[in-house]
Amino acid sequence: MSWGNYIKQFGQYLKLERSLSQNSIDAYVRDVEKLKQFMELSGAKTNPLKTSSKELQKFIHYINELGMSAHSQARILSGLKAFYKYLSYEDLIENNPAALLEGPKLGRKLPDTLEYTEIINIFDAIDLSSPEGARNRAMLETLYSSGLRVSELVELRLANIHFDVGFLRVVGKGNKERLVPVGRDAMKYLNIYIEEVRVHFPKQKGFENYAFLNRRGRKISRVMVFLIIKGLAAKIGLRKSISPHTFRHSFATHLIEGGADLRAVQEMLGHESITTTEIYTHLDRDYLRQVVQEFHPRS
Repeated sequence: MSWGNYIKQFGQYLKLERSLSQNSIDAYVRDVEKLKQFMELSGAKTNPLKTSSKELQKFIHYINELGMSAHSQARILSGLKAFYKYLSYEDLIENNPAALLEGPKLGRKLPDTLEYTEIINIFDAIDLSSPEGARNRAMLETLYSSGLRVSELVELRLANIHFDVGFLRVVGKGNKERLVPVGRDAMKYLNIYIEEVRVHFPKQKGFENYAFLNRRGRKISRVMVFLIIKGLAAKIGLRKSISPHTFRHSFATHLIEGGADLRAVQEMLGHESITTTEIYTHLDRDYLRQVVQEFHPRS
């Protein structure tokens, strides 16, 4: 049988034998669906009955790298354990690969992930009456809406903002380009900044085409974006340690927790591989736009 059949039977088991609520059943099923997507993307041709504990560890490590909170990882881990416990209960597997499954042990602490309400509080703290405020709102909306790296944000060119189709052309690591959809709110503030505010910024030679400029007319620096975010966090009394990368982590976390599949998030983040093996995905632009519109809080 395929992954889909086993997952369907798992859902029926949760409903009939464990009498869980439909919301709980849906959450468990979504967790296993994420594992299914990961296995497909990583090229594993195994079905659930042949999945190894090593493959499950790779999956947990991957969702950690995406920036999912410890709470979210624990919930997904609980869903996987329930699924393989069911397969064991039904005598479909002899050894439970999830029995001793633990989250990845990383040497460094990942940046905090922002709650959606915290992101809104940061946005609301920006003074839109100043030219710099309008620019900052456009920058942070773009960071959160599209999951850009700060290096990609400061290098963004006007020619790569496609208002007509709602996409950015981003130059990422290794000089590789990708198309990323932009949410409605981010596009609105980008348009206000570019059409009404940026036109009044001075522009030094060689920097005319950069989207985000400082008050001297040069492209804004990574350090300045960092300081802007730190200043806003202090202004609202946010105690979390955040940086531009926090918005990227929050983008991925909120999409995945909302139900978006891993391959779409992988494409939008510009990850070349989902495991140590490089796997390239080329998804339709309409599909990526649909994912953002359906699962992103700002859409």
